[in-house]
Amino acid sequence: MRKIILIIFLFLIQTHHLLPFEPKLQKIINGLDSPWSLTFINDSEVLVTEKSGNLILVDLNDQKIKKIKHNLKILEDGQGGLLEVLYFNEEVFVSYSENLKNGNSSTSVASAKFSKNFLNFKNIFRAEPPINSGYHFGSRLVIKDNMLYVTVGERGEGMIAQDPTKHPGSIIRIHLDGKIPADNPKFKDKKKWKPEIFQIGVRNPQGMDLSPFDNKIYLTNHGAKGGDWFGEAKYGENYGWKILGWGGTNYTGSRIGPKWKPGFTKAIKYWVPSIAVSSMVIYKGSEFKEWNGHALITSLRDQSLRKIKFKDNEFLDEKIIFKGTIGRIRDIEIQKSTGKIFLLTDEGFIWRLQK
Repeated sequence: MRKIILIIFLFLIQTHHLLPFEPKLQKIINGLDSPWSLTFINDSEVLVTEKSGNLILVDLNDQKIKKIKHNLKILEDGQGGLLEVLYFNEEVFVSYSENLKNGNSSTSVASAKFSKNFLNFKNIFRAEPPINSGYHFGSRLVIKDNMLYVTVGERGEGMIAQDPTKHPGSIIRIHLDGKIPADNPKFKDKKKWKPEIFQIGVRNPQGMDLSPFDNKIYLTNHGAKGGDWFGEAKYGENYGWKILGWGGTNYTGSRIGPKWKPGFTKAIKYWVPSIAVSSMVIYKGSEFKEWNGHALITSLRDQSLRKIKFKDNEFLDEKIIFKGTIGRIRDIEIQKSTGKIFLLTDEGFIWRLQK
């Protein structure tokens, strides 16, 4: 009898993270070179960035690929290059590592009126100060209420994320033309903060999305050796890097700091050891309607797509949709008209996930 109970227990553990159905993956596009981000122009066309600086228009129906010329000055260095792209109301927004000479670069944001021939970008934000480093650019973009939110990594500089007089290691909020909102934290109770900063204390936030259900912004942050997390962007708050280690350690194995302590923003979900969390969306669609309101989170190291169920900043459940199937997943987007999920991998592919 005890043996039967043990077998049932082990079976329940093994199947706890499994889905009641198996979604289907289909390779749509191949041959991209270190792609980083994709954004839908319409149901059949997407823009894709390649780290080397190429901005590519992809037709998902006939698999045609076209490079669009632009005027950006990009420094491809380590993790840096042409990174996020976001299409919104006939405008294209990008974040990139801007080449500021002598090896220095910044996480910068530029916008241009959409064209299939040439994009004449104008900078609307530059993270100061420039840093000579190829690490931790952050770079996701989200628009909420005609405000642009930008994740800016700490460039491997650690405690710079606790210095609100500098941009690296923070979440930025600006108007779509780059102007500074009059109600940002600096103009309330954070007098020493740079005027563009919305929140501080992040390391390398490579995922961010606006929930269509509660109108809140959520993000993922890539920790060190452990300490990845998923949480909410919160006005005027501090996620604690590098005072906090979120459960992780330095790559040398030395301890960073506690997982969390009062006075800092607490994440919804932590991963220790690290899964190398990357992009995310809050799902809304008809294809997987049972997932509505859940976070879909991608990873690089364990090459997984994970579904997080949460409510009021409380973690409820995690399911692994697949793992080690398509490679390192860099970005995820939802096709609004169908609810189908599109995934971009470091290996140069666009995949479609559907029932």
